[in-house]
Amino acid sequence: MPSQAPTPTTAAGLAPIVVFDLDGTLAETAGDLIGTLNVILAQEGLPPVALSQARELIGAGARALIQRGFSAGGRELTPAKLDALFRVFLAHYGQHLCEVSHLFPGVIESLDRLDAAGYRLAVCTNKPEEHSVRLLELLGVKGRFAAICGRDTFPYFKPDPRHLTETIAQAGGDPARAVMVGDSRTDVATAKAASIPVVAVPFGYTDVPVEELEPDVVIQHFDALFEAVRRLDPGAA
Repeated sequence: MPSQAPTPTTAAGLAPIVVFDLDGTLAETAGDLIGTLNVILAQEGLPPVALSQARELIGAGARALIQRGFSAGGRELTPAKLDALFRVFLAHYGQHLCEVSHLFPGVIESLDRLDAAGYRLAVCTNKPEEHSVRLLELLGVKGRFAAICGRDTFPYFKPDPRHLTETIAQAGGDPARAVMVGDSRTDVATAKAASIPVVAVPFGYTDVPVEELEPDVVIQHFDALFEAVRRLDPGAA
């Protein structure tokens, strides 16, 4: 990790900030998520789902992932059964967070460049906070983020805009100089509801092409992130 230079601040001592989603944005996590889902499906006598289905299945949290897996197998779930399987999912996934998961190309270099330019960095994800912190630790980047806020960090979660605005506050970021980076309908909707510009990546987990969600910018590779953030940051020189 690069040495931490003093961060230029904005109004009220707050720092410009870039907030990232985790699954499908910073990291390719589909293999481990689908792996855990398939363990549950097998236990319930249902066929596995293919990794190629991950883009449509992942993105709305573990509960939705389980529901979609069962729907693909032609079976519905009662709320009580879903709650029980959700607990099983979390326990199993917590033991298999990073067997095949990895950062997307260019992530490290982008974090370095943003950090050097004085941006504070944070994560806002619907993954449970404990899993998020541990996964980022296993990926070697936990210490780069001023805040890592999961689905259970606050009483609300994406697409509620308060999940994003409270993450920014916890990280000491300036909401007037904040940019969100995500891959899904949920991320774009959250940022728009918070009146924060959003950069979308097209290689994550979304049920429609991210261009159709009308983010402010779509980048094809993390190499383009820094310039996109500078374009959207009203305080950038």
